[in-house]
Amino acid sequence: MEVFYPAWSGSKNSVIGSLRSPGRPKRPSPPGSKAAYWAVAAVFLAVYVGSMFTPGLLDDADSTHAEAAREMVATGDYVTLHVNGVRYLEKAPLPYWLVAFSYKVLGVNEFSTRLPMVLSVMLLGVLGFLWGRRAFGERTGVYAGLFVYACAGVFLFTRVLIPEVLLSLLIAAALYFFLTALEPSAEVWRWYAGYAMMALGVLTKGLIALAFPCGAAFFFLLITGEWRRWREFRLISGLALFLAIAAPWHILAGLRNPGTAEHHGFFWFYFVNEHFLRFLGKRYPRDYNKLPAALYWSLHLVWLFPWSFYLPAAVKIAVEEWRSRRSAGSSEDVRKGSDFASRTRLLCWIWAGLVLIFFAISTNQEYYTFPAYLPILLLLADGVARCERVECEEGVRAGWLTTSAGLLAVIGVVASAALAVGLWQSRNLPFEPDIGRLLSEQDTSAYTLSTSHMLDLSYASFAALRLPAMLAAVVLLVAPLTSFILRWCRRHYAATWALAAGFAVFLVAAHISLARFGPYLSSRQLAQEIAARARPDDKVMIYGDQAFGSSLLFYLRRPIDLVEGRTTSMWFGSTFADAPKIYLSDADLQQDWAGSGRVFLFVPSYEKARVDALLPEKFVVAEVSGKYVYSNQP
Repeated sequence: MEVFYPAWSGSKNSVIGSLRSPGRPKRPSPPGSKAAYWAVAAVFLAVYVGSMFTPGLLDDADSTHAEAAREMVATGDYVTLHVNGVRYLEKAPLPYWLVAFSYKVLGVNEFSTRLPMVLSVMLLGVLGFLWGRRAFGERTGVYAGLFVYACAGVFLFTRVLIPEVLLSLLIAAALYFFLTALEPSAEVWRWYAGYAMMALGVLTKGLIALAFPCGAAFFFLLITGEWRRWREFRLISGLALFLAIAAPWHILAGLRNPGTAEHHGFFWFYFVNEHFLRFLGKRYPRDYNKLPAALYWSLHLVWLFPWSFYLPAAVKIAVEEWRSRRSAGSSEDVRKGSDFASRTRLLCWIWAGLVLIFFAISTNQEYYTFPAYLPILLLLADGVARCERVECEEGVRAGWLTTSAGLLAVIGVVASAALAVGLWQSRNLPFEPDIGRLLSEQDTSAYTLSTSHMLDLSYASFAALRLPAMLAAVVLLVAPLTSFILRWCRRHYAATWALAAGFAVFLVAAHISLARFGPYLSSRQLAQEIAARARPDDKVMIYGDQAFGSSLLFYLRRPIDLVEGRTTSMWFGSTFADAPKIYLSDADLQQDWAGSGRVFLFVPSYEKARVDALLPEKFVVAEVSGKYVYSNQP
């Protein structure tokens, strides 16, 4: 049954007529709201909690960052990060502190590694709900939380231990406190909470956590003219609080990692190299790409899928509100915005635009724009909820929402058909436990974008992905089509929930697929093979960049030598005089290989030919997905 929330004031024949309700007054919860809360919670639990246990930690950033937190606990050094005993100075510490605390409480495992970021996702959805409900009403709040939990990019970019979701939460919280502090008779503590959130953001990912909220607030104040209220902003005391939280770690890190006449210290590397030179694309060593402009912008339809296809509804709200303000004149009240809803819309457009434009200019990876997701999802939730109300009241059968739902249904049918073709092509192929053997061979050493492994998919891989592929094919066919039919029948609330529930199941299928890719993306199995054979005095080595076998560090919990591996994230720490002697040349490897001690050598697939030529005599200890462990002794 269609659920309607309390009527908004204004003309029902205009979307803007439904925008006039103030955000501040508290309204009684409408019928069915508690059921909606539980349903949103169920979506979160289904999508995120089950995915905390599997697969094993992935090579590259996932296990590298987990290892930094593990070594923090092992060494007791909570100022200078270390990976493989080497200083790891390119990252801010807060995410690692949270994971280290999780390790101390719950032990070192996959669940405790992922817990802080999953809690960040939960809080991001809660913030979206609270902000959306305060600004736009109950239904929009529910939709905002739901959209966060059932969004492709939020799920995809929290499969790896990277700080983007925590950063996004802190930036959003800072701007929420800023906007609510501007309200009449607002509590003073909101200003200080905003400064504290920015400080924690800086401890999460550096200066962008200061640039984004300050930049968004600056343009908001400039457009609305509220910069004249600058005396209310608690600038001096707020700055003091900010520095009290953010400065101590930076100062200690600089003192413990000083520069010399021959060597750059922490301050140059962290601020100049990792901030300004990275933005300009001149960071050393260069290991980041920049997406082509067309791909950079269009991929956001994927990252915000399926809700991105309702962007016309959000744009419609913005255009009609702008026209309404323009026709009403340029009085101070109109220019500032008549209510919290209008101010939220303006801030969200500025905030999202600032993040997207910033990374369009800078070097970027797909997940860098994560801080723009919440404001866009808030705008989408507002657009969907308002248009649902208007289209139902006006009896519109083919409005913006129905058109968007129709486009989604077409995409769902096409995607379902593509999956069906893959399943059909693999119908006679045997099931292969190691999916890495079935993927198209690529030069993985050239992978610098987080989603590059999608290029490896082949028809044969569907034999190992039958269950999730069938599940996804059914969901992509049924959920968007059901949503479209319900919108055509003007049962919009049910249509939104049908799409959300279906996409939640799709994300569960995606997680099953990721678990099947575990042996290919993680070296946990190889670590287990080494651990079963290695003695304490045996040597373990990785040939090439540590990133391609970094999960060995986490699971073996012992130093690992790097052969020709003084690269990427291991470069700067290796320049310190006290760096451990783990960097070996080919000649060093050959000398150890011919010695009396036992050596285990991890070889990624792209280095196999080189190592085979270098070491003609060897024993294969294990092989998984094209990755090998060799030994010099049987």
